[in-house]
Amino acid sequence: MKKASDTLKKLNRSVVPAAKWLPHESVPWVIAGPCSAESLKQMLATAKGLVKSPHVKAFRAGTWKPRTRPNTFEGVGAVGLDWLQAVKDETGLLTTTEVANTEHVELCLKSGVDILWIGARTTVSPFSVQEIANALRGVDIPVLVKNPINADLGLWLGAIERLFDAGIRKLAAIHRGFSTYVETEFRNQPNWQIPIELKRRLPSLPLICDPSHIAGNRPLIEPVSQMALDLGIRGLIIESHIHPEEALSDAKQQVTPKELCRLAARLKARDTALTDRELKGHIARLRAEISQVDSKIIEDLAERMKWVEEIGRLKQEHNIPVLQITRWENLLGDHLDKAVKAGLDPEFVKTVFEIIHAQAIKRQL
Repeated sequence: MKKASDTLKKLNRSVVPAAKWLPHESVPWVIAGPCSAESLKQMLATAKGLVKSPHVKAFRAGTWKPRTRPNTFEGVGAVGLDWLQAVKDETGLLTTTEVANTEHVELCLKSGVDILWIGARTTVSPFSVQEIANALRGVDIPVLVKNPINADLGLWLGAIERLFDAGIRKLAAIHRGFSTYVETEFRNQPNWQIPIELKRRLPSLPLICDPSHIAGNRPLIEPVSQMALDLGIRGLIIESHIHPEEALSDAKQQVTPKELCRLAARLKARDTALTDRELKGHIARLRAEISQVDSKIIEDLAERMKWVEEIGRLKQEHNIPVLQITRWENLLGDHLDKAVKAGLDPEFVKTVFEIIHAQAIKRQL
């Protein structure tokens, strides 16, 4: 049996750069279009507005819509594929839509759709992804893989690997955020550390950000897009509708073609290479300081766990429960007060100490 690490190495060597299957000169390069295909008129009007931007390189529209509950708009189905072809004929833009099963794949291939994407609800199911991969075996077509709804890097990697094992080499990952039961300003939490880790493991794999699904509302789309660019992500997939307020799905997170063209033009990509010798030296010195601090953090954590284990031994000897919830709440509150005084984000500090506390509990059990 192949090791997972061997598959990733082979994938990283063999994946085709995005510029080979979606030619682009400008950064960011954008895939744009409505959440759902609703009518030929809507599709053509939206596409004609989007093609005016030099950043927009492909047109997206969902023809089948996996919805959480029945009796809601679930897409127009196969007729939308004809509308995608009309968009391509009219504007020259490449086309892409979501596939969730083998029937979708077969219909898209027959209709000449240029790029396929696998949605977040499908990525969570290895069986579904494998069926799609089997249907694509021997087909040379780009496939984009959205992260799963839940924050699971393994599922995301697994879906990409299944497609690679089926012979797909034109692959890319789409970061669309992760669901959470906690209400935040985002529809889906960005959890940037997960796509960053994906990029660390597969540096050659093109990474695309979906700010529409992360944001969930128009005002946040631009800052999320800029954050993605600042992190080195060069591709964006943004939902655009000629009349967003009338959209049959995800109305709040779609922008007009005119707004999207303006947004794309405002975004700034950090492409400047670090060549200045003095600046490189200064940054290297600062990184050395950070490395020393990191080493100290590790030493302090090791010291902390030593005392945690000693306390655990005493609790066990005297039949004291491991979890002392009042003590923990008071301690966390004290940490957060100190964080605010030190100019740190209290949510960040809370997350760090929750992880440390969970490890401490584990050490004492």
